[in-house]
Amino acid sequence: MKKSSGRNKNNRPSERLKFSFFPGCSLKASGHENTLSLLRFCDSVNIELKELEDWNCCGSSSAHSIDHNVAKKLPMRNISLAPKGVPLLIACPSCLIRMKSMYLKIKKDKTLKQEYENLWGKPFDEDLEIIHFFEIFNRIRLEDYIDHPEEKLKKIKVAPYYGCMLSMPPDLRFEKNYSGIMEKTLTKLGADIIPFGYENMCCGTYLSVAKPQLAQKVVTQIISKAMEAGAECLVTACSMCHLNLEIRCALENPIPVLHFSELLSMALGAEDQKKWFPRHIVDPVPLLKKRGLLTS
Repeated sequence: MKKSSGRNKNNRPSERLKFSFFPGCSLKASGHENTLSLLRFCDSVNIELKELEDWNCCGSSSAHSIDHNVAKKLPMRNISLAPKGVPLLIACPSCLIRMKSMYLKIKKDKTLKQEYENLWGKPFDEDLEIIHFFEIFNRIRLEDYIDHPEEKLKKIKVAPYYGCMLSMPPDLRFEKNYSGIMEKTLTKLGADIIPFGYENMCCGTYLSVAKPQLAQKVVTQIISKAMEAGAECLVTACSMCHLNLEIRCALENPIPVLHFSELLSMALGAEDQKKWFPRHIVDPVPLLKKRGLLTS
């Protein structure tokens, strides 16, 4: 008997990949358009995301600097909510660091593991996969879901911006490095990648609130350098970076900043961009219409 290939009549994988999903505070608030487009993209490539029920902040914004006990228990609780046997997907780099770091600490420390089990009343899942959104591109082929992918983004000139968080702190130095994923993926979809040398420079993160002038200085430099290199837009991997790049830029006419998930969803034929783009401070619509990526 011939074994099924797991593909449908269009030669596309028929088995739906399933992940649990931790959105975090940024994607649920200031970066809501990131979530909308990310969910749209995942659905387009046969991926099901199930949001963790009753999740809480990972503690990234300030807890780790102010209260170590709270900083420990916030990601611990989220980890306890993850269903066994299902990878936990996180799109925010800062949330990923907090959650993955705590998971690895619990895994290595018997006392901490016992504390976890006493607190949440369940065994610690030694095999839980906690992955970044970029890991999806190691598990699917875009070519399976899109015809003529190289024509979709019509040579729009994109400067990829990762920010500093995905460079990983020392306790995650043996984890995967996702540098180059956006360039590789967007090139497949027909974008023109513009290197500009500031791809991993810090945007100021939460200093945007405490020291806005400092954030303004670095953000203005990042966007200026992308524009000098010939970019028509920046594309980000982090919704917090996206917010800072928009609200702290001192340039009079900066280029727009797009979420990676927005470009992906557009390339796969999403038609609900009207829900995303009004949330941008720098309107991307004129550029996207000029490039023929939007028709109305």
